[in-house]
Amino acid sequence: MLTINTTYPFSGCADTRQGGRVENQDTCATSDTALGLLVLVCDGMGGGPSGKLASTLAARAIITTVAACEGTEDRVEILRNAVLNANYSIFQAMETDPSLKGMGTTVTALLINEWSAVVAHVGDSRVYQLRGGKKIFRTFDHSMVFELVRQGSLSEEQARLSANSNIITRALGHSTDLMVDVVELPYEKGDRFMLCTDGIWGMFPEKEIVKIAAKTASLPGAVESLVIKVDEEGMATGAHHDNLTVAMVEVNKKSLKKETMSKKSKIIFTVLAAVCVLSLAANAWMCYMLFLK
Repeated sequence: MLTINTTYPFSGCADTRQGGRVENQDTCATSDTALGLLVLVCDGMGGGPSGKLASTLAARAIITTVAACEGTEDRVEILRNAVLNANYSIFQAMETDPSLKGMGTTVTALLINEWSAVVAHVGDSRVYQLRGGKKIFRTFDHSMVFELVRQGSLSEEQARLSANSNIITRALGHSTDLMVDVVELPYEKGDRFMLCTDGIWGMFPEKEIVKIAAKTASLPGAVESLVIKVDEEGMATGAHHDNLTVAMVEVNKKSLKKETMSKKSKIIFTVLAAVCVLSLAANAWMCYMLFLK
């Protein structure tokens, strides 16, 4: 298990395992930068050693881009550009060595400081934000089955169990015109951010994964419980399971960026405000009528 060392007010750890595959093509990397703690999880794909190379190149390019910043830059745009640079580096490698053609990788990136957490992702590796034992945010997979989930044709559990669950619609190395999903999130003291490959979340229903990750008291205990549970299940069902990687970060204080009001809260606030206005108007009308009498 890797302890994530950082000067920021967070604690973290990570683990990556080969599973039942010949090689571990996942890459997990971390770096303290002027823009915050950077945590990456990439799931490589491609024949031979090219999958591992793709995930390694992606992690290296993203860290290099972010580490070059002085601390005053727009973190959302920097992280987006870092992922695009990683995509470019993979295409450069394939151009230099045609035998690498077809390699690619997913990426999930967390760039977190005292102000907020910035999350970027491409593919079907995920980032979760956990609070009070529950999921409050999760990235949406760039995959064929999750497009069907978006359309309402499949439930998320049906998508997880589908034979087509491994067909992704976006990845680094697949297109030079890459779309990167980036979001900035506030957080509360005690929140946990979990980055994981499909080798983790694809093994069990999401509620089981979230329960272990969010409710296990210690962070190292949560990471260890996840990888052991997934590895044991994989070994028990034929030892053909995927590489598995998970990284978790827990925050020790509330972010400076404030929570925005949710759509549901806005509706409730609007309704209550309307009721108050109507009540005041009714009272004013009653007072007016009494005055006339």
